[in-house]
Amino acid sequence: MARTEPFEKHPRRYEAWFERNPHAWHSEVETLRMVQEQPPRRGLEIGVGTGRFALPLGFGYGLEPARPMIEHARQAGITVVRGIAERLPFAPQTFDQVLLVTTICFVDDLEASFREARRVLASGGQLLIGLVDRESPVGQHYLRHQAESVFYREATFYSTDQVLDLLAAAGFGAFRLAQTIFGMPAEMTAPDPVREGYGKGSFVAIRAQ
Repeated sequence: MARTEPFEKHPRRYEAWFERNPHAWHSEVETLRMVQEQPPRRGLEIGVGTGRFALPLGFGYGLEPARPMIEHARQAGITVVRGIAERLPFAPQTFDQVLLVTTICFVDDLEASFREARRVLASGGQLLIGLVDRESPVGQHYLRHQAESVFYREATFYSTDQVLDLLAAAGFGAFRLAQTIFGMPAEMTAPDPVREGYGKGSFVAIRAQ
């Protein structure tokens, strides 16, 4: 069962985090853009939310289970279908890029979600993932305060190494990684730099082919 209740009940609180932390959001977008290299011709964001990442990264299609989020994204001009990551309602080889940003912690079956992403990607297509690494300072902070968070109470956090292993098992390779957010988002006074690799930044972007 998709963990959508917080996003059904609190869409305004979701948006408020980005409004309070614009430097973190900007840093995350730029990190994803670094591994993306070029916008998609036909791109799908799974868990599109309100379109915060789809729009700057050039994704015109979205999948989203939470109805209030769907309305926000549609008003922003994104073509959104209601559904879940484990059962994508699209034909094989439909997209050249698929994006998941801070979504993998809310799906019930991450392995099935990666297999579905691979199914709908055209030959040579790319899967882009943005995650908060559970081993990072922000990831550990979220884990310590998980019970207090409306959104992360039922989330499953993954390390970057765990995600890379699951991606490889689903048939992905040719990974490229970048990282950002080297302190706490609430303390940022400017966007953080984007650096190759992972292991120091709390937000990690992965490109898998």
